Amino acid sequence: MPVLKPRHLCAMAAAVVLTITAPATVASAADSAALREVLFVGNNWDGTADVIKSSGDLAKIGRINVVPDKDARMAEINADPIKWIYFMAIRNSVGEGHDQFVDDMYSTPDGRSVVVSRPSFADVVSIDLATGKINWRFKVSGYRADHMAVSPDGTRVAVSASTANTVHVLNINTGQQLGSFATGDKPHENIFSRDGKYIWNMAIGDVNTDSDAPWLDWTKGDRHITVVDATTYKQVRTIDMRDRLNAIGLKDYSDAVRPAVFSPDESKLYFQVSFFNGFFEYDVATDRITRTKTLPKNPATSDDRTTMVNDSRHHGLSISPDGSKLCVAGTMDDYATVVNRATLQEGPLVTASKPYWATVSGDGKSCVVSESGADQVTAIDFATGQKTASVPVGDHPQRVRLGHVAADWTSPSS
Repeated sequence: MPVLKPRHLCAMAAAVVLTITAPATVASAADSAALREVLFVGNNWDGTADVIKSSGDLAKIGRINVVPDKDARMAEINADPIKWIYFMAIRNSVGEGHDQFVDDMYSTPDGRSVVVSRPSFADVVSIDLATGKINWRFKVSGYRADHMAVSPDGTRVAVSASTANTVHVLNINTGQQLGSFATGDKPHENIFSRDGKYIWNMAIGDVNTDSDAPWLDWTKGDRHITVVDATTYKQVRTIDMRDRLNAIGLKDYSDAVRPAVFSPDESKLYFQVSFFNGFFEYDVATDRITRTKTLPKNPATSDDRTTMVNDSRHHGLSISPDGSKLCVAGTMDDYATVVNRATLQEGPLVTASKPYWATVSGDGKSCVVSESGADQVTAIDFATGQKTASVPVGDHPQRVRLGHVAADWTSPSS
């Protein structure tokens, strides 16, 4: 692949998405009055998604069963020895002894359905929000579905098939595959560019082995960022953070890029890596890491890498709409904090139990983190860095996404 010159990188930077400020779904002006903005909270071990207010007190609005076909799927798995082996492997490794029934979710532009990736069932389903029934189901390649991303116009959804090193791109309304592309080992996070022309995928490698010592890092697999054209699904470029980390003397740091967000001017990428209590700033145009932020350690947190769940020390990153503040979920250190982007000075460390994701409230005033260890979602004010609200949700909340439901929506009967 030809090396992109800085001017080409600048052009690409102009297309990179700010995932938090880009709308999770798009509705026409005529439809918007009939829709209500909400937050969807995926309760991974429950197989449910709570629907809560998108701002303010985060009050619960309703709940969706995202595994209404559980009996049929389990019968399918139990009848196939290979599927059963992978199902049990997911339960006993990344699932920490639990089944993973919901990883990620996005609503359709009309607010009628929610599309959900289900790791243990290796699929993506669309669920009718009025009836709770499945509209369509797409089986991913391999045996596990992971993180998703929705296009800026709300019509396409990209999903990582983590055991097949593949990303599928689907029509969000029909489930039809529009294309797919190859990645590194264990594709994870996906990000659409703001104009919808590019997809960025982060491959994190094997995170369930105990070969966590720095000298064994090579055993984790091929980890890199893959950028593709979102129309042709052809590779535009790859970025291996190993070389960029080595260049600043951090040879013992993992290059497995976890959650990531872009700055409002789309020139900087902020990302977390395995085992690290902090994050990095990457300049897209110059193709180098420009700043490193190390965040405080919790004295009660072990530095033994094998104790960090799925190699995550900090897992969850969002940015305020004006780009002035970053919000970090300090997963294994049991806190969340707001960081001034200009100075990289962190604010108060807000106690949180195994926070696993960070997003932005509908009004843009708060960072919203999922506390997977406390089964609740918490809002932290970007301006003050202080906690403003918490609401209980289901078992092991992870992904939290902005979306829409009908203005008069209530939970479908179970």
